[in-house]
Amino acid sequence: MNKIGMQRTDSNRNIVISTVTVQDMETVLPYVIEFRKQLFPMLDPQKIPRDLQDFKQLYLDGQTGTFLQARDKSGKLVGVIGMLAYDYRFPHLDLDARKTVEVARLFVDPDYRRSGLGTALFRQLTKVAKEKAVERLYLHTHPFLAGAHEFWLKQGFYLKDFCDESGFPTIHMELLLGQPSKLICSAELELSK
Repeated sequence: MNKIGMQRTDSNRNIVISTVTVQDMETVLPYVIEFRKQLFPMLDPQKIPRDLQDFKQLYLDGQTGTFLQARDKSGKLVGVIGMLAYDYRFPHLDLDARKTVEVARLFVDPDYRRSGLGTALFRQLTKVAKEKAVERLYLHTHPFLAGAHEFWLKQGFYLKDFCDESGFPTIHMELLLGQPSKLICSAELELSK
């Protein structure tokens, strides 16, 4: 199991980041589903997205998939992030044939936000992506998710497109691995609401 220790800067609690296994699914999946309900109360909670329905196949068994978890010293799940093969469901993005994954489900427990945990999870995910020879990280987020767009800009992502997807304003972003990041100041990025 791939593990990294992380010391929170504002306390003495240790966080361990590790790869989710089949044995972890019974705690990780309910955590992700509940977090999704809280962030997206406007969505039907009974309709489980495909990536969560096929979690093992896409994240654990998929050639480019992985799902990471962060747990505190007591074993409590406090954050997650995943990546899975990008399915090119947004043809208007004009993504070329580079080996691309979609970064998904970055959720950090409210008590651990602004502690560096989200960045630590993403950095570990990036290491795994490089080990799997991934060339592009793609993600999408929404303006109503406070701080998400700015967080991803700080991680080196840049705007690919901003449009409406199924009734939601959606920010499409990408990061090319192994190449210098395109730095775009958030003030330069005028997102219409």
